[in-house]
Amino acid sequence: MNPLVPLFVLVCLPIVAIGAVLFTDTGVEPALITASIKTFVILGVIAAALSFGASRLADRS
Repeated sequence: MNPLVPLFVLVCLPIVAIGAVLFTDTGVEPALITASIKTFVILGVIAAALSFGASRLADRS
């Protein structure tokens, strides 16, 4: 298992909680919710790519 998986889970929990609050609050623009989801997905993809690249470099050495 990738060692970043537990860290990813720990980071996801508060972000999901904040997203739930944003989703249930009636005064929040829907564009803000979609922007926060897009940002989280983009940062997740970048983190996964960096983790994959680091693991490949570690295997080579």
